[in-house]
Amino acid sequence: MEVRQATPEDRDAVVAFTENTWPERGGDYIPRVYDSWMESEGDGQRTFVLDPGAGDELAGIVQGVLVSEHEAWAQAMRVNPDYRGRRVSPRLTYALFDWAAERGASVCRNMVFSWNQAGLGQSRATGFDPCTEFRWAHPTPDPDATAEADLVVDRDPETAWACYRRSSASDHLRGLALDGGESWALSELTRETLARAAEETSVLSLVDEDAERAEATTFRVRDFERENEAGETEHWAEYGVGVWSDLPAAKALFAAIARDAASVGADRTRVLVPETVRYVSDAAYGQAGVSDEPDFVLEKDLSGRG
Repeated sequence: MEVRQATPEDRDAVVAFTENTWPERGGDYIPRVYDSWMESEGDGQRTFVLDPGAGDELAGIVQGVLVSEHEAWAQAMRVNPDYRGRRVSPRLTYALFDWAAERGASVCRNMVFSWNQAGLGQSRATGFDPCTEFRWAHPTPDPDATAEADLVVDRDPETAWACYRRSSASDHLRGLALDGGESWALSELTRETLARAAEETSVLSLVDEDAERAEATTFRVRDFERENEAGETEHWAEYGVGVWSDLPAAKALFAAIARDAASVGADRTRVLVPETVRYVSDAAYGQAGVSDEPDFVLEKDLSGRG
């Protein structure tokens, strides 16, 4: 079997073994995005398939994306059920590691849903180590949202940077936040990331003017439209990370996010928050709404492969 770069002509073969993945959870996203992947293939993105040389079949697929000069992201690892037990996943993953290391990446990360036991075992078996875990909060967009805390909105990226680095979330998340270029990917949060967000989207910190310090912060990564399971188009606003010092600050932050999301016409929001008892329970108590299950991030050190 040969590991090679995917081509547009592979579409039908890829769809054939991915379209029935997770039907109870709405199905796999790969059939919907494969064509756009092929249009964006280049030095910063590579989609690999394992070709068994058996007619029109493929044994598996995986994609790698460079999210910074030294960080790679692995995603969409799928194995054709007919080829399970034949080391499909290791062969594809090692090819991705080599590709990323050759382009200067010193670390490769991936994300696995916490309910996906097969994906977790597969990731560990191919060399990924535990990194961090997070959950989504979903405050409802509302132009008139308010909170009781006497905190003032500050849009300075340096204020946000100081707040994030001082928070326990920075340690728990290993300095990561939602990536601005690749959806469903995490990368290291930097000063430059926040400065760019301040110019292009939005940075929100909640400041206690008496104490002269920020008690909460977030930044909007993107807003976009997508269809829900009913076929209706929804406008989402997505926030890279949400951190706060206490419950009143959490409520103030979610109110600020609700107003900010409403300002871009969003119907729904998604805010990455650390998977800790305090953060998740604060979000629930603050009526922001949280996802039912956490997501796990794993990472592979590539420094010895370059």
